[in-house]
Amino acid sequence: MKIAVVYNRESRNVINLFGAPNKEKIGLKTIQRVVNALRQGGHQVTTIEGDKDLVDALEHFMPRVVKGERPGMVFNVSYGIQGQARYTHVPSILEMVGVPYVASGPLAHSLSLDKVVTKMILRQHGLPTPDFAVLDTPDAPLNGDLRYPLIVKPKNEAVSFGLKIVHDETELREAAAVIYKEYRQAVLAEQYIEGREINVGLLGNGPPEALPPVELLFGDGPQIYTYEDKTQKSGRSIGHACPAPVGEKLLARARELAIQAFTTIGCADCARVDMRLDADGNFYILEINSLPSLGEHGSYLIGAAHVGMDFVAVMNRLVEVASARYFGTPEPPVFDKRTLDPSERVLRYITQRRDEVEKRLQDWTAHTSHTVDPVGIREAVRRCDQNFGKIGLKPIGDLTDERAVWGWQTGKGFADGTLLIGHLDVPVDAEIAPQLFRREPEWLYGDGIGSSRAPLVMLETALRALRQAQALRRLNLGVLLYTDEGRDARYSADLIHQAAGRAKRVLILRPGRVGDSVVTQRRGQRNYRLRIRGESLRPGQVTRQTEPLRWLWDRLEALCKLSDRRKRLSVSVVDVRTERLPMLLPHRVTASIVLTYPDAALAEELDRQMRTVLDKRGPRWELDQVSDRPPMKERRGTLRLARALASVAGEWEIPIRNESSVWPSVAGLVPARTACLCGIGPVARDLGTPQEAVQRISLIQRTLLLAQYLLQEAEG
Repeated sequence: MKIAVVYNRESRNVINLFGAPNKEKIGLKTIQRVVNALRQGGHQVTTIEGDKDLVDALEHFMPRVVKGERPGMVFNVSYGIQGQARYTHVPSILEMVGVPYVASGPLAHSLSLDKVVTKMILRQHGLPTPDFAVLDTPDAPLNGDLRYPLIVKPKNEAVSFGLKIVHDETELREAAAVIYKEYRQAVLAEQYIEGREINVGLLGNGPPEALPPVELLFGDGPQIYTYEDKTQKSGRSIGHACPAPVGEKLLARARELAIQAFTTIGCADCARVDMRLDADGNFYILEINSLPSLGEHGSYLIGAAHVGMDFVAVMNRLVEVASARYFGTPEPPVFDKRTLDPSERVLRYITQRRDEVEKRLQDWTAHTSHTVDPVGIREAVRRCDQNFGKIGLKPIGDLTDERAVWGWQTGKGFADGTLLIGHLDVPVDAEIAPQLFRREPEWLYGDGIGSSRAPLVMLETALRALRQAQALRRLNLGVLLYTDEGRDARYSADLIHQAAGRAKRVLILRPGRVGDSVVTQRRGQRNYRLRIRGESLRPGQVTRQTEPLRWLWDRLEALCKLSDRRKRLSVSVVDVRTERLPMLLPHRVTASIVLTYPDAALAEELDRQMRTVLDKRGPRWELDQVSDRPPMKERRGTLRLARALASVAGEWEIPIRNESSVWPSVAGLVPARTACLCGIGPVARDLGTPQEAVQRISLIQRTLLLAQYLLQEAEG
């Protein structure tokens, strides 16, 4: 599980420093111990300051989850930055944005931090607590039947801030004045209970488990636990006795009262209840600490240690009880990987490596292999060959031409099995500079990240998951990667067609589109180059010859009118370039024209119509077909394949839908007898632009979908 340890130390990253500042700080040593303990428990852990950037930081660290994967959790040790009810600030934010967290919620924190309200609630439920009075000002009258000595402390503070014993009116007024000035709040005056101090830690819920009570041994000096004691500034060392030597009957009574106080205030997961025990064996609840200290010498951990729980065990147990509270599950069992269901092993492999997957994607985007970069492409091929070799795939000699196509397969080969086809080149305009990887809460950006890199990482991760589940060796599976997508696959087309003919089904690793789609049919696309040559004319020159650019402008308009929406035919002009001599009009003009079509016969007819439009009196012209990418036609095998994939997607609650596309792919090269599905890569947007991006959740969803589908194939 991803766990963010949220704390407060810097306390500066706010809009304004305004209101009563928090004086309570958690130690860096304690934070690091928590992090190390959670990592030993197998969790992915980071630390985040609980300030105004908390939500953004959490979104980056723990994006949305897939079915079967628990969402990330916050291990909350934040005391707040400023203002009232500071313990509630981070939990309130987490409640609002829907992030689970360890420890009590805002209400319990607010109640326990207000010592007066806590005491009133305890009394309403018949729980013993010392008599008290509240001084709203330092000179307010002391009401009630209180007798000196008294304990005075701030009404809404923790860690013994301002705590002091007073023995008379003068000491009371002096202490109250200091508290009122220092903490800007009312003063709680409480009857001092002569006796022993007992702390009881609680762990769990419904009801919690009471840890063995711990007695604080004060030695010389005041028989109370002061702030100076806790910060080791008092000059004395506070000892501990666990379990408190008070006899079994009183130990049981202390546990009972602690559990009742925990439940009454509505705490969750953990707390510490501080009590005093008088000479007559009566307990008095002093306060409830809804965020008990995790310092290595604190009574909470001392009580846990007595029942055999070291620091690592306590921290991970807190995560377990919080998980049970949120997700309704019992204590998570310790899984033996050998006994896990293969689909569960695949799920765990993928979801537990989210950071690794994104890091691998970042590494791939940092490696440039644009279509026009042979050196970069060669390095990308070497990297893939190395990765697939480690996974257990072998090169396919007759499907590798060392120029534009490389193939690998499992030991069983891929004949009558599954062939996965993707491309290694990044087909972007050479004038667009490579884009650096960057992460946002919902999207990942980078060079070729959607068109090439995310499908590659998806493929690698799915195959690694299948290998870890011991399913890869049972698969009839091949991988074919080509490197001329930016050249319309003109050099790789024959080998792609040949390889696809051997397989029973082909999955094309093109990106899915926004809307969670896969593609069951695509139009074909022809690219033409129209070149016009004429005489060089001066501006304003009178001649019977038509200027090449004006002639072309007229013809292009006529060509575009050949588009037919009903027949799903379109003719579009994508580029026009001119050549001219100084001070003369253009004498050569070149236009790039794109024709999209659903059927080859319609494309041939449209080709003839285009030449008829051009075959009129005017300058010399040439119309050359530069490339032709055949359409992907919807077929029965494709629809069966789409239904099979949708069935797996439904089982794992992965959104997916079928659609057709006007853009071509190598899916059009797959023989008609072979089932083919395109666009199974992660959902991407803005392909070929500086804003090209892949959806973060889709990267995990589509990886899981591919792996689980192939797992079903392996299991027959």
